[in-house]
Amino acid sequence: MVYNLQTPLCNEEVKKLRAGDIVNISGIIYTARDAAHKRMIGMLEEGKSLPFDIKDQIIYYVGPCPAKPGEVIGSAGPTTSGRVDAYTPKLIELGLRGMIGKGLRDNSVIEAMKRYGAVYLGAIGGAGALIAKTIVQEEIIAFPDLGTEALRKLTVKEFPVTVIIDSLGNNLYETGKKMFRQT
Repeated sequence: MVYNLQTPLCNEEVKKLRAGDIVNISGIIYTARDAAHKRMIGMLEEGKSLPFDIKDQIIYYVGPCPAKPGEVIGSAGPTTSGRVDAYTPKLIELGLRGMIGKGLRDNSVIEAMKRYGAVYLGAIGGAGALIAKTIVQEEIIAFPDLGTEALRKLTVKEFPVTVIIDSLGNNLYETGKKMFRQT
């Protein structure tokens, strides 16, 4: 199936998505890589609020390149999601509904997705320049000292992703292999 979704994502939308579905996202998404995730978890451990309301939001694992003159943002390809797996279950528990990245996820992340209702979405590695064309606005909202890894708020229009792991735990990395494996 192909879905055109507007953020924020509600639980009902997340529940209808299945591994292998194509999704075009429009609205607000946030960016954070490992250093920003570590800081966010530190804030929570200190009893502080996160820099944005994480409920029903999507985090894109990216450290975009600086924008050239006349561009909103530079190349914005996904980073390896496993780098943030240690921090992700807590954010899902707090209401994070979607994550965009590339690569495998830890079992603890998948279990949190199933328990609280979240999806893992894959963006195409190597297509950062094309992905950047779907980003119409960019704003650093926290941790500017982290440079490209600062926490950003992006406004996107028809940002293309594929559901890799759905809220039931169906995993395209596993089912895709089985589909093409010869017996």
